[in-house]
Amino acid sequence: MKLSKTALYDFHISRQGKMVQFSGYSLPAYYTSINDEHTLVRSSVGLFDISHMGEIVVSGLDAESFLQKVTINDIESIEVGQAQYTAMCNYDGGIVDDLILYRNSDNYMLVVNAGNINKNLNWLNKNKIGNVKVSNISDDISIIAVQGPKSRSVLEMLTEENLANIDFYSFVNGEVAGFDTMISRTGYTGELGYELYLSSKNVVDVWRKLLKVGNDYGIAPVGLGCRDTLRMEMKYLLYGNDINETRNPIESGLGWITKINKGSFIGKEAILNCKDNVQNKLVCIKMLDRAIPRKGLMIYKNEKLIGEITSGTMSPSLGFGIGIGYVNVNHSNIGREIQIDVRGKLKKAVILKPPFYKNGTLLQ
Repeated sequence: MKLSKTALYDFHISRQGKMVQFSGYSLPAYYTSINDEHTLVRSSVGLFDISHMGEIVVSGLDAESFLQKVTINDIESIEVGQAQYTAMCNYDGGIVDDLILYRNSDNYMLVVNAGNINKNLNWLNKNKIGNVKVSNISDDISIIAVQGPKSRSVLEMLTEENLANIDFYSFVNGEVAGFDTMISRTGYTGELGYELYLSSKNVVDVWRKLLKVGNDYGIAPVGLGCRDTLRMEMKYLLYGNDINETRNPIESGLGWITKINKGSFIGKEAILNCKDNVQNKLVCIKMLDRAIPRKGLMIYKNEKLIGEITSGTMSPSLGFGIGIGYVNVNHSNIGREIQIDVRGKLKKAVILKPPFYKNGTLLQ
């Protein structure tokens, strides 16, 4: 299969990025090491190329009512210039995709997972109502994620926007390094950060200027490897691992974005049924024995199978193995000691209150 390339592909190769296949794209897993890049983002600032993400614009007179129908959060609760974490569900309550929805004055932009772009387009068009236009602009847009406690200090050297006035999950349309850019106060790391949406024609120039002005802060490009370890420390979900069309928002811990009282939406009835009959729950798991709870490993309590790991790693920040996984709801309470089957040996672990990492600069 021929892999797609982002506009920054040549840069990644020139910096000896360790390239991997991810959602049909060739992207850097790391340049130096996952641990070093993870630590850089936690302590200073790193640059991610996340241009593989998809962008779908929904416009028209009935765009708002349509999006209320196909997403589970309440878009009437956000104003122009605000963003919202939400999801689309099928009629069985399974998660079609999780996404960020941006409200502009004349349209909405959905930022979706790369592997789900075509599926989402089909789902939106299949369920379209009234005066609605659905446009895929993914090939025209690139995204740079500037993440870390020093991200604001670096970015403000290239923009006249007052970044301190951009609240979490809000955005402005301005300029970065002289190029039109949507500056979003969002991220997938648990640190202060911004995601820059701009034309793919300009992204290389902006990327290089960010690296130049951020030199005094030790800024460096970072890869998907540390994006994964950073998000796991925060219990941020990854579609295809932690959530999919067989999982509903309630068992996945997404009840907080599921607005049952907003009116009718696709999957509502199934989700209500799930709410009254939850079988499993997604939990955070800390290893007590030295081991890594990898995806697919089985979870036990007193030698009884109670669940499965969906994501896991050795936490670079905390120095112990961490995992996210579904367990039987009767065994999901905080502090419950469990065991993980690691290569045929049961290793001790405990369920923790999320997130694992609690010292981030997310809301600074």
